[in-house]
Amino acid sequence: MRVLVVGCGRMGSAAAEDLSRTLSHAKVVVADKDQHTAKNLAEKIGRQNVSWISVDATDQRELIDTLRDFDLALGFLPPRLGFRLMEACIQSETNLVDVSYMPENPLHLHEKALKAGITVVPHCGLAPGISNILVGHAFVELEKVEKVHVYVGGLPEKPIPPLGYVITWSPESLIEEYTSKARIVEDGKIVEVEALSGLEKVEFPKIGMLEAFYTDGLRTLLYTMQGVREMWEKTLRYLGHAEKIRLLRDLGFFDDKEIAVNGVNLQPRKLTAKLFEKNLYKPDVKDIVVLKVDVHGYRKSEMVRLTYTLTDFYDEKSGVTAMARTTGYTASIVAKLIVEGVVRLKGVVPPERLGMDRTIYQQIMAELNSRGIKIVEETFAE
Repeated sequence: MRVLVVGCGRMGSAAAEDLSRTLSHAKVVVADKDQHTAKNLAEKIGRQNVSWISVDATDQRELIDTLRDFDLALGFLPPRLGFRLMEACIQSETNLVDVSYMPENPLHLHEKALKAGITVVPHCGLAPGISNILVGHAFVELEKVEKVHVYVGGLPEKPIPPLGYVITWSPESLIEEYTSKARIVEDGKIVEVEALSGLEKVEFPKIGMLEAFYTDGLRTLLYTMQGVREMWEKTLRYLGHAEKIRLLRDLGFFDDKEIAVNGVNLQPRKLTAKLFEKNLYKPDVKDIVVLKVDVHGYRKSEMVRLTYTLTDFYDEKSGVTAMARTTGYTASIVAKLIVEGVVRLKGVVPPERLGMDRTIYQQIMAELNSRGIKIVEETFAE
């Protein structure tokens, strides 16, 4: 069994190390456009079943040719490359677990993936990812689902100036979250609302008061959760964050259109991503992840609310961030279950479909729990 991890950033690194440890019989190859990044990761993991290669994921032919030598791939690429990686895996007939925040709808490739006889699990990180799995589980636990509300955030343990935030994942994906219109469900219909709108305050035990605003994190849930009257995702941040981000957005710091500066054309969005990475990446700052999923519906003709909560912290022993743990480990766990034959579904399999299978769901929860990622499930009468 040969597994390729494409993208050696913080999430890919966590997944590669975890997979090499839990699937010791598999050959795990880490790949990055920067050969030094890939080589350093392989050496840092330091296991005999781990090696590295250099791959330019923007070169589709090179990517397809590389994938042909592997049984399964894990994708940790920027949003603009996620869908292309899916297409490459279909052409090379390589199974895929992907976390990229791609703007395209991965379900459009379902028939092609089925024909190729492979399993493709898109959006398989934290949210979308764990959140979808939990919603899928609630969907089969209830007779009818009326409302789905998802709150999620990756935060420093304490607010860090100037934004009360530090970078724990791709800055490009972060900007995408702040600029893309958020798709939500109102009165059973998909509608678009402005990112950063729907602002509200939410209090979490041990964390304190946070603010939440709409972001486009439902993804495949928009199409797979039929009959739901209301559904949305909101991102959590420390108080005051949304106002500062709106200011940057309104001033054009997230614009795609190039501007001329001293005869040089610059794309503000790319420059901002670099500045975010330079000024907000603080590896010494410990992070936390907060996730809450509320699913309202009927059980035995009575209205109930199923609530799932997850609070995860920076791992002092391994030095792995909470965001990398909850994102990278989710992908590596699902990849492991594909290798072990627990997940046999073919085609494009959104994470919520995994949650709808009670056996797969229980396995995922057990694997997360074994890594110290604990999800509390509660039921409330309404």
